[in-house]
Amino acid sequence: MEQLKKLEKETLRVIGLMSGTSADGMDAALTEISGSGTDTRVRTLGFVSLPYSDEIRREILRLASGTEGGSRDLCLFSFLMGELGLEACRAVCEEAGVDPAEIDLVGSHGQTLYHLPEAQPYVGRMIRGTLQLGEASVIAEGLGCPVVSDFRVRDFAAGGQGAPLVPYSEYLIYRRPDRTVGLQNIGGIGNLTVLPKGAGPDETVAFDTGPGNMVMDQITERLTGGACRYDEGGKMAAQGNCREALLRWLLEDPWLRLPPPKSTGREVYGAPYVDRLMEKGKELGLSGTDILATATRFTAACIGIAVRDMCPVKPDELVVGGGGSRNPTLLRDIRREVSIPVLLNEDLGLNSDAKEAVAFAILANECIRGQQNNMPSVTGAAHPVVMGKISL
Repeated sequence: MEQLKKLEKETLRVIGLMSGTSADGMDAALTEISGSGTDTRVRTLGFVSLPYSDEIRREILRLASGTEGGSRDLCLFSFLMGELGLEACRAVCEEAGVDPAEIDLVGSHGQTLYHLPEAQPYVGRMIRGTLQLGEASVIAEGLGCPVVSDFRVRDFAAGGQGAPLVPYSEYLIYRRPDRTVGLQNIGGIGNLTVLPKGAGPDETVAFDTGPGNMVMDQITERLTGGACRYDEGGKMAAQGNCREALLRWLLEDPWLRLPPPKSTGREVYGAPYVDRLMEKGKELGLSGTDILATATRFTAACIGIAVRDMCPVKPDELVVGGGGSRNPTLLRDIRREVSIPVLLNEDLGLNSDAKEAVAFAILANECIRGQQNNMPSVTGAAHPVVMGKISL
């Protein structure tokens, strides 16, 4: 089969696709990957991020609420995400000057709509689950190459939380023999990876730290009547002041003190959470910018708790990536919370925005080469597995 012959080469051109909990757009990274496991070598050839229309973003948030949408909506949404993924693949090929026919493989995360790592009562049973949608066959048909998708569920089936998944690629790219590296990604949710110096993959520590941009974004949208999706450059938060009474209330959140492995999402820090936060801020007589400034500091404080209290090995430095790395106000607050140097991916010659999309290109490469690509020490799975479903 012609599609399988593409995978016999030592070096593959692989596109990674990522649509995160911020629900702001589809990221696509075009990479060249050779080898697998600790012999993996990655070069990024291009990156694009295609923003979602307001209508699509509203639909993602509506379905992710867990209270709306039926089988018809989920059916159409899955194929919509497949089409958007295909458009992003073609856009990144154009940006990199690469013929789409030269793509050997795609790794697609899809869009997380619901994530329940703790068992819930359902039809007389206790059930865990995670749901990512984005029909991979649409991409496979459009590009004529295999697509690996739906990564999280195999780890879930092995008893893991299906998250975080990026630490596998972080270990391959960022590990150092002479220092312990902390990697803080700030997407919709924040997650921390710690790579002890000279350690093997089984010694990697990673877990979600709490809200990343998710809460700040929702507050910004409310304060601007929907005119702004996020606090660009942290400028609105910089106009306010962190208020200790509200910050103390936020830090009472019991999730923050749960030990790793742990993961979270919009189910915890979505609209109902922000409703309560805004109501509390109003009770305390705070301005909108003060509420946003406090929420920004809270995001940093969550990271501080993770670095100080949750890491068995303390990092020598913290490398920050994701959309939150573009927020100077948040970075200032993070530096106040941690007592180690804080760097950006760009300081290492890497692209903060492309990091997660590159990760799913790597995870797809491992899958088609039959390599385990989860990290049980991180997700809590009972054993290593090969994550991903292959569409030919």
